[in-house]
Amino acid sequence: MSSSFPKDFLWGGATADFQFEGGFNEGGRGINSQDFVTSGSVKQKRQITLRLKDGSRGTVNSLESFPDGAEAKLYDDVYYPSHKAVDFYHHYQEDIALMAEMGFNIFRFSICWSRIYPTGVEEKPNEEGLQFYDAVIDECRKYNIEPLITICHDEMPDYLARNYDGWNSRVLIDAYVKYATTLFERYRGKCRYWLTFNELNAIHGYAKLGIHKETPQTFYQCQHHMFVASSKAIQIGHEMMPDAMFGAMFAMSEMYPATCKAEDVFACYEHRRMNYFFIDVMARGKYPNYAQKIFDEKNVHLHMEDEDLELIKEYPLDFVSFSYYRSSTITADHFTTMDPMGIMGGEGNPYLPSTPWGWPIDPLGLRYCLNELYDRYQKPLFVIENGLGEIDRFEDGTVHDSYRIEYLSKHFQAMKDAINIDHVPCFGYTMWGPLDLVSLSTGEMKKRYGFVYVDMDDEGNGTLKRVKKDSFAWMKKVIASNGEDLTY
Repeated sequence: MSSSFPKDFLWGGATADFQFEGGFNEGGRGINSQDFVTSGSVKQKRQITLRLKDGSRGTVNSLESFPDGAEAKLYDDVYYPSHKAVDFYHHYQEDIALMAEMGFNIFRFSICWSRIYPTGVEEKPNEEGLQFYDAVIDECRKYNIEPLITICHDEMPDYLARNYDGWNSRVLIDAYVKYATTLFERYRGKCRYWLTFNELNAIHGYAKLGIHKETPQTFYQCQHHMFVASSKAIQIGHEMMPDAMFGAMFAMSEMYPATCKAEDVFACYEHRRMNYFFIDVMARGKYPNYAQKIFDEKNVHLHMEDEDLELIKEYPLDFVSFSYYRSSTITADHFTTMDPMGIMGGEGNPYLPSTPWGWPIDPLGLRYCLNELYDRYQKPLFVIENGLGEIDRFEDGTVHDSYRIEYLSKHFQAMKDAINIDHVPCFGYTMWGPLDLVSLSTGEMKKRYGFVYVDMDDEGNGTLKRVKKDSFAWMKKVIASNGEDLTY
């Protein structure tokens, strides 16, 4: 049995433009749906700032529906983390050089849709936006780092959300396909790996779906339109780039029954299956048999075109990628979640330690996920997000993050066991995120993930100086040994 990872294993990091890139209102970038989201905390959920029907100011939880007649509105006296993020827009050369120093051979990043099509309905793309990503991709290539592009990462041009109700409208399919085709035309030959969407099973609300009112009907209708858009993009992508591989990313929080009570076991099974629904459609190429049960229970009636199901069937995913941060437990009589559709979430686990944000730390759950996914889909797998959000202390000119090293070492061992013992074909890992970035869940900077400390606080103040943490040197060692040396 090998003590390392496969010879051509891909090691790298993952980011999202609205959490990392910044460059708001620069280079012809248009406003996107994430630009209205404020910062928050564990106790204060992130908000979308609104202009209410009567002209007054208001806010709404970023996962909730808008009040009647309200519209998203930016205010000069509010801090919006996406506008600057950690300013990769002006630091990309320095940041990619740091990734190269660690030994990365892949870097996952998302392209900002509104940087390419500021409103989403332009006839021609924004050349300045395309040139920025030309520069990013070329900088990666300079260090033999493979770009892995997320075409749509939880956002869209705000014009499409405001005027068409986002993915609730089929207009978004054509807008997305035009945008994706533009990327393929521009970057073919430079980019082999593509993700059509990010975490379809965990996106809600105006910022991510562009919808003003979320109900089970609008949620699943949005998902159907995204399924169709993904398949159309894969069809075009394969025609233009025969060697390219297309995946999508899904949130995989492993779920366990809280007890061995039959009712808890079955409840866990049903909730797990609701989460798998999205991958079933996109990886298997068809709606699963249990979809009708979900739709009946939630009174969902999908509107489809005649060719939709055939497109989904003919152009499924080439590989399955997923995030893994935590696990949870499920009971039959008490299921709680932040997810309005009841797909993600669950209770804590008394047998596992937790992060300061209450996320159980479960390395074995990653091995479980890898086996479960391959058993179900028989497609290559990619661990596309994993990492530890912690309150790092900047001391002695750096961060001594032994806790992050321990977390990653145990998760890498679990991943290695899945590959070498269980023979699961997992071909890559990208850690979230290679540098500190804005937290998605809370909008904070104090919830830090990176191997590199970024000098910025929760209000956007700081020098933006990049400083290597202790985990930087450790990760460099891990990659140099191709995962054989995980000691800490």
